[in-house]
Amino acid sequence: MEPIHITLRGRPITKKNSQRIVRAGGFKKIIPSEQFERYEEQCVYQLMRVKKVKNKPLNMQCVYYMPTRHRVDLVNLLEATCDILVSANIIEDDNCKIIAGHDGSRVLYDKEDPRVEITLTEVSDEG
Repeated sequence: MEPIHITLRGRPITKKNSQRIVRAGGFKKIIPSEQFERYEEQCVYQLMRVKKVKNKPLNMQCVYYMPTRHRVDLVNLLEATCDILVSANIIEDDNCKIIAGHDGSRVLYDKEDPRVEITLTEVSDEG
């Protein structure tokens, strides 16, 4: 499989910041912020023309370009990106059998063009 390159434009947002607690049938439920929901919707729209990836072990390298130099949690950004790829049906699930690693992922600065550049590469499932 040739590597798949995807660029999602817009400021990357994590699911964990500003979560909301709502009542659902007498139970409390934690849901993502409205800001994340808007970001996810924009990303899913950008992913409409990307082909679904077969269930093979993949390395998902994400290079995040943030508009500020503030500290950000890379793990939370990766979790959000995985969930967005699942929501857009690019990958079936983000478990370790499908997303085997995140080698090469990092956070950089780009004030003018915040985005995430994703590279999906098939990896050997031996080991």
